[in-house]
Amino acid sequence: MLLAIDIGNTNIVLGVFEGNRLKGDWRIATSASKTSDEYGILVLDLFHSKGLRADRIDGVVLSSVVPPLAPIFLETSRRYFHSDPVIVDGAMDTGLINRYEPPRDVGADRIVNAVAAYRRYGGPVIIVDFGTATTFCAVSKKGEYLGGAITPGITISAEALFQRASKLPKVELAKPKSVIGQDTVSSIQAGMLYGYAGMVDAMVTRMKKELGPRVKVIATGGQARLILSETKTIEEVRPYLTLEGLQILHERNKNRGRPRKGYIDKTGKT
Repeated sequence: MLLAIDIGNTNIVLGVFEGNRLKGDWRIATSASKTSDEYGILVLDLFHSKGLRADRIDGVVLSSVVPPLAPIFLETSRRYFHSDPVIVDGAMDTGLINRYEPPRDVGADRIVNAVAAYRRYGGPVIIVDFGTATTFCAVSKKGEYLGGAITPGITISAEALFQRASKLPKVELAKPKSVIGQDTVSSIQAGMLYGYAGMVDAMVTRMKKELGPRVKVIATGGQARLILSETKTIEEVRPYLTLEGLQILHERNKNRGRPRKGYIDKTGKT
């Protein structure tokens, strides 16, 4: 079985695959203060909750946008699963042609999503990932990772509003009854949800003008389903897209050598 780990700024998503089948998945809060042992014990507890056995894990794949956590999970993988993980970066064999400049600068999560989307849909395809940041990624018909755009995520946009506007209350991010809010709470909700959905549609429309009209547009990430109902451009939500991409990349790279133990480069990658 394969353990796939995606370390994001807000959440860490884990999944266990048996072949191509996802046997279990979890989302936990990202914390740079936890040790490799704390994460190891937490993952073992999660396995126990699904009746999975750690000794059946024969491979680990890891992507991270939080450099300090990469070496911690490297140690967790070695100590608790006796495996050096395949670690995703912009220079690995992805099956895509990486047009980003320089290639290593593209976020691991963006590469993973692009790989999974191109494998499933071909190209051209646009992937919108609603995470701490919302990312827009484009893959061409020829399988070229072209790049995209990065914007503040809807949650941190809301947090910035509440912090900087002292008279505005902190409200739940939910769909209001009307775009014309009749009280402060519904006004904030309308502005955040419909305004953000409008931004997404505008970005996707502009990207389509460069890619051509026949483009598949998919979304993933924690807020994807909330935004989906209010957009005109997103066609489908794939909640496990990142885990699917990690599984694909592990298959492509599992026999291409392992990271040298203890090595960490200046970017925090191992």
